[in-house]
Amino acid sequence: MKTLYLMRHAKSSWKHAELNDLDRPLLEKGLKRTRLIIEHLQKNNTIIEFVLTSHAVRAHETARLMAHAFNVDEHNLRVEKGIYMADSSSLMDQFFDLPQKVSHVLMVGHNPSITSFANTFLKEKIDYLPTSGVIAIGFDTDKWEDLPMAGYKTEFMVFPKMFQ
Repeated sequence: MKTLYLMRHAKSSWKHAELNDLDRPLLEKGLKRTRLIIEHLQKNNTIIEFVLTSHAVRAHETARLMAHAFNVDEHNLRVEKGIYMADSSSLMDQFFDLPQKVSHVLMVGHNPSITSFANTFLKEKIDYLPTSGVIAIGFDTDKWEDLPMAGYKTEFMVFPKMFQ
């Protein structure tokens, strides 16, 4: 069994219009919402062993928060430029070389890509994955490279508005 957690980065700042999109930092509001998600996941004994993240500042900062909260070793946090602005097929490609001993992976990405990818696995499609939102998908396989052919089910969806 492999579990994939799909997360949209925390709420970011548009305050500095001169910043490149890749360089936008997180807002305090985004940090607070992510902490709510972390608390919920920890209370429910969620396991995260490996984190894949976009190289955009807002995604990378979110990924570091999550990795720290779940005691993910720094060697198990991988920054991938291919996650930023990817299509669903490109996102699926991110899992093929993961260590087989790892069973619980978090991917931190961006809309619309992360929502489109999540909808690949959801019976009831969503319009968008909100910032700091997490969707967990369980796959009936022991090999990451078999994800595209494996059976799957939605384990849970959790969004910050559930706690506000």
